[in-house]
Amino acid sequence: MGRKVILATCSLNQWALDFDGNVERILRSIAIAKSQGAKYRLGPELEICGYGCADHFYESDTLLHCFQVLRKLLESPVTQDIICDVGMPIMHHNVRYNCRVIFLNGKILLIRPKMLLANYGNNREFRWFSPWNKLRHVEEYYLPRMIQDMTGQDTAPFGDCVLSTKDTCIGSEMCAELWNPRSPHVDMGLDGVEIFTNSSASYHELRKADHRVNLVKSATMKSGGIYMFANQKGCDGDRLYYDGCATVAINGDIVAQGRQFSLDDVEVVTAILDLEDVRSYKGEHCHPHVEYEHKPCHRVKVDFSLSDCEDVYLPTHQPIEWQFHTPEEEISLGPACWLWDYLRRSGQAGFLLPLSGGVDSSSTACIVYSMCVLVCQAVRNGNTQVLEDVQRVVNDVSYTPRDPRELCRRIFTTCYMASENSSEGTRNRAKDLASQIGSSHMNLNIDMAVKGMLGIFSMVTGKCPQFRANGGSTRENLALQNVQARIRMILAYLFAQLSQWAEGKPGGLLVLGSANVDESLTGYFTKYDCSSADINPIGGISKTDLKSFLQYCVEQFQLTALKSIMAAPPTAELEPLTDGQVSQTDESDMGMTYSELSVIGRLRKISKCGPYSMFCKLIHTWREALSPLQVTLHLCIAHHLLSQ
Repeated sequence: MGRKVILATCSLNQWALDFDGNVERILRSIAIAKSQGAKYRLGPELEICGYGCADHFYESDTLLHCFQVLRKLLESPVTQDIICDVGMPIMHHNVRYNCRVIFLNGKILLIRPKMLLANYGNNREFRWFSPWNKLRHVEEYYLPRMIQDMTGQDTAPFGDCVLSTKDTCIGSEMCAELWNPRSPHVDMGLDGVEIFTNSSASYHELRKADHRVNLVKSATMKSGGIYMFANQKGCDGDRLYYDGCATVAINGDIVAQGRQFSLDDVEVVTAILDLEDVRSYKGEHCHPHVEYEHKPCHRVKVDFSLSDCEDVYLPTHQPIEWQFHTPEEEISLGPACWLWDYLRRSGQAGFLLPLSGGVDSSSTACIVYSMCVLVCQAVRNGNTQVLEDVQRVVNDVSYTPRDPRELCRRIFTTCYMASENSSEGTRNRAKDLASQIGSSHMNLNIDMAVKGMLGIFSMVTGKCPQFRANGGSTRENLALQNVQARIRMILAYLFAQLSQWAEGKPGGLLVLGSANVDESLTGYFTKYDCSSADINPIGGISKTDLKSFLQYCVEQFQLTALKSIMAAPPTAELEPLTDGQVSQTDESDMGMTYSELSVIGRLRKISKCGPYSMFCKLIHTWREALSPLQVTLHLCIAHHLLSQ
């Protein structure tokens, strides 16, 4: 018997309920894995139906179509002579479970339901699934007739079990189970399991990758073993971006790393590893004379080997250092990949962005430009799927994107919406940035629409509101600002729907938003203004990180127009100018700086602090700059903004 195994894990861009497309990508990944000599192929969580099916999981049609896909996989010659590990929902005893189905040569070996569900952050798995709470318990699952007819099996093992081949033992985890303090791999490792698999739908968060990698490394650092991590990638039709990072580790070391951000729909990562390295490590760290309190795993035996006898000259993968992206690179790449996925699935012809010349809208514009850079790179690298998608989006089957600026001109429209309160400075900054990224740029004036709206109000009430600078009250001042902001949203959607039509082109445009997370967490934004859009690529990013991102874009993309944008004080430009100059600034309106707002936002969202807990922390954090009374005033301002 040999000692070396070739294992394959993958990242797939699966679409919710796209059963035909999903099975094609699954089969393609299996074919790639086999071509690289792998005997075990691991795929992402719920890959057959897509992770983001939401309440479609309640529908019996979803379960039916998943089994139809499973039958196609079982019948395909591509899946022969390799253990395939796929994900799908299954109903057992009228209870719905998130499952792994492991099969070989047309036979289902076992079905492993998820035991620890994700119900935090953006995850709502308890809404659709139940956890399998029967530790080390296995039952018989009666297969649907369409599977019975194909496999000749009436039932398959269902529950908390592991797979025992002729040369090793393999145990499964699923996504959140790795993050749980009672991860299944702990007891499995103590019971002799040598290979652990984790099928995930883990979404991108800024600075999250290192946490995920550390968990993968620590899973085998204490008691040894091989850990395979597979993940969904791309936009699954929702606000989340799944960021790949297929990984293989052994004894606490990473030996193979997939890409975090990519426009490729299928990525397979393989590794050649020596089982004797695992056994030597376990022999040193798991002492036989120590008694561990755990129930033995139920083993499903299969007459198959992952290794063969002729592997002496097969080189094994050696430890590597994980290459992490900087936060600025993550902002540039993650939202850009998500935007491209969203655009190509939407059937629309591009994006429209109200570009004000400020940091937030400029950040959104730079993310779109980064997307165009990625698309051109993918086409140059021979990605035919991306080329087909581009040609469909621009409605030109002869088009091949080579220059990001030229692609930007075709699919990205920016619009500066001026009012009598707008300055030449912001107008010029927006124009200069649009010129450098290549967007199709418009300048328009909203004063006519604003006067029309106020005219209707005056005709009905007999009152004419005034700005505070002209003697008006705070309520009048706020209402006059809001009507400008909301008219901009209406005009953005009007131009998004009709600008293509006006040029004789098919399709519409997706409206992009530009509200950062600090403003959302503290309530410093206008409802139904330009923060209201089809999608907002910066909605989870703080102002502080966005400024660092723009500096990165200056250096990475040579967008020098961003320098003046970063230097200018943030302003909404909704109040009258003073001698032609901006008199209103965001930080003056808020009563605090954006840096302070970012700190409060992190305390509220990440640390889960209320006003009193924030006060207890901030009197120490800000002790050099603010007195306890000033800290209290800042928190009162933030709470007032949030409650408006």
